[in-house]
Amino acid sequence: MSYTGFWDEIRKIPPVTRFLCGSSLAVSVPVMMQLLDPKKVVFMRALVTQRFELWRVWSSFFLGGSGLNYLFEFVMLYRSSNSLELDRYSRRSPDYAWQLILAAGAILALNLPLGSFVHSRALTVCLLYLSSVLAPAGTQTSLMGLITIPIQYLPYAMIGIDMIMGGPGFAAMSVTGAIVGHLWWWAIYGEDGRGLPGLREFGRAPSWVRRLVSDGAGPNVAGTGVHAIPPREQRQAHARTTGYNWGGAGQRLGTE
Repeated sequence: MSYTGFWDEIRKIPPVTRFLCGSSLAVSVPVMMQLLDPKKVVFMRALVTQRFELWRVWSSFFLGGSGLNYLFEFVMLYRSSNSLELDRYSRRSPDYAWQLILAAGAILALNLPLGSFVHSRALTVCLLYLSSVLAPAGTQTSLMGLITIPIQYLPYAMIGIDMIMGGPGFAAMSVTGAIVGHLWWWAIYGEDGRGLPGLREFGRAPSWVRRLVSDGAGPNVAGTGVHAIPPREQRQAHARTTGYNWGGAGQRLGTE
């Protein structure tokens, strides 16, 4: 692929998702390569409010793990955001950007009592929660290629994994993301798809956001987001095979 072709592919990614993924790489990769001290990018309230190191607010949402753990987190971030921006926010990237700013502010506020230094996991769980709850009823997904579960349960499964791997404190940070994701869904969408009238209007991007963020691309007919098995495809696959289907029981998270 030529240099021009590479950037053409990058530009196909909708603007907000491109910013999220670019920010994640810009913060996490230098830290993983030991080119940047992580203490320079984590959130420290005193340094933000007293020494005005305001970049820490931004960077704390994009400092991920390392190795395969970071790759998994990055894929979840990309697919969840890409799904939302192309499907639910088609041609409305400024609205998505504005609502994401509000969600990030809520995550930051909920994490202040916890003394959290990093908010990337909470942000990912927030987007994962919203994209999962908006998925069609009956849709299932494969959790790390090991088990197939209803996609609506995926955020809770991730919180459970965080509890096992990192303990209650780490899981608590993920819970804040799920809480904000639920509030986002309740305010903008809700059971009837219309959300709460006052909050839904507040979720429309102000003019300064519209000047900064382009409208983005239209729907991706190829499908995006956490890859899952739509209910109709589940029935067709079940009719064709019996027993455990190693190749057709859903796709591994993060794969095409």
